[in-house]
Amino acid sequence: MFNTLDIDRNDLTILGVKFSDLKTLEGTANALTSNMFEGFSPTPKGVELIRDYVTDKISLKELVVFAKQ
Repeated sequence: MFNTLDIDRNDLTILGVKFSDLKTLEGTANALTSNMFEGFSPTPKGVELIRDYVTDKISLKELVVFAKQ
């Protein structure tokens, strides 16, 4: 089964989560869709976490801790 991801390139959002620039949005979208092929179902909170990791706001260790919650 194929799931889609709600990406708005004009408003720079993924599932309603705002991004500061197109490059970060696209990088996060690529990471999300790669994981979706493995069964991951993104949520707005998950998008925020991956965005924050991609932009170096949180470390990989923090991402793993948040993901386990």
